[in-house]
Amino acid sequence: QVQLVESGGGSVQAGGSLRLSCAASGLSFSDYAMGWFRQGPENEREFLATITQTGGATTYAPSVQGRFIISRDNAKNIGYLQMNGLDVEDTAVYYCAADYRARTSTDYAYWGQGTQVTVSS
Repeated sequence: QVQLVESGGGSVQAGGSLRLSCAASGLSFSDYAMGWFRQGPENEREFLATITQTGGATTYAPSVQGRFIISRDNAKNIGYLQMNGLDVEDTAVYYCAADYRARTSTDYAYWGQGTQVTVSS
């Protein structure tokens, strides 16, 4: 059974940082690209970043380019999203996802349950 479990969410003041983790099990992690998405209470799920299987290529949404960094540790089966310079507009539930292809769409085979990030001014 494939499981993706996000952690590291919480509350932070504007300008602060958080690092999200995505622990994967039940799959050969290094065979899968990873993506991070978020969804606010009244918004569609929004693409943030994706990373290829080896970590050799990354893609970011313009809204987070230069502030967020996606990475992965295949030895530990964990993906990360380092978030810096957080703003109140970054408040959302954050999801990790895995698929054979690194996509900017939501067409990922596997999803985590999400972790809440709340940014206050």
